[in-house]
Amino acid sequence: MAMRLRTLLGDHACTAALKNGSIKSDLVEFDFVAYSPNNKGFKPMVRDGAFDVSEMAVVTYLMAKSVEKPMVLLPNVVLARFQHAYALYHARSGELAPRDLNGKRVGIRSFTTTTGAWLRGILANDHGVILDSIDWVTFEDAHVAEYRDPTKRAPAGKQIVRMLIDGELDAVLGEKSEHPDLRPLFADAAAEERSWFARHKVLPINHMVVVSRALADQHPDVVREVRRLLTKAADSSPAAPRFSVDEMRRSLALIIGYSAQQGLIPRAYAVDELFDATRALI
Repeated sequence: MAMRLRTLLGDHACTAALKNGSIKSDLVEFDFVAYSPNNKGFKPMVRDGAFDVSEMAVVTYLMAKSVEKPMVLLPNVVLARFQHAYALYHARSGELAPRDLNGKRVGIRSFTTTTGAWLRGILANDHGVILDSIDWVTFEDAHVAEYRDPTKRAPAGKQIVRMLIDGELDAVLGEKSEHPDLRPLFADAAAEERSWFARHKVLPINHMVVVSRALADQHPDVVREVRRLLTKAADSSPAAPRFSVDEMRRSLALIIGYSAQQGLIPRAYAVDELFDATRALI
């Protein structure tokens, strides 16, 4: 009989074949749990071990690892994208470039979002922004309860893009908007992405997949099957993220470095440390 696994996976090109049942297994059966948006399920996974298999933001996983949460990372990428287009400012004060953020009031949904960590790393290391000079305003706490958030919390009921429109913030990270008064912080995001990729040879990873430590310890055959199914589902879709082992390692190494630099984790892990229990699956 197949083992039933309580599973959190979003609707992605690389998961569609699993979620619509076109790829099946005699060994495992996925009981999919729906959250909207999908990232709302990350907190119960980290705090309560709510799922056997779960999509997981990379920075959340790194932070969870630093406090020994019982989760194991699989080398399966489900969401990856360039980040430069996810930063906005209000045009009322004239043009604002990334280097102008020093000393400004900047909003972000949570200080620990993976998009936020990527963007802060880009701003600090490629544009000379002094992150500690910024007055950070957040709207949600971290998925990892042990993290002590150094930012200011927005007043209850406030919405991040609305605060930018109303002049209560100078810029926001992790957001897009079609509002006519809002402008992209990176004026030509596509050109910035090409230039950044030429320097770093990295496509930023946002989400991967974890399994519970108990599943990995007690049923390694099931974990191997989960890995196989995820890979097969991704291979069935031309739109799924494509990473060689080296490309995945480069992306993870950079976000690990950014996360340590920003104080989200206590030290920069070696990439192999992330796969302590699943190295044979890479």
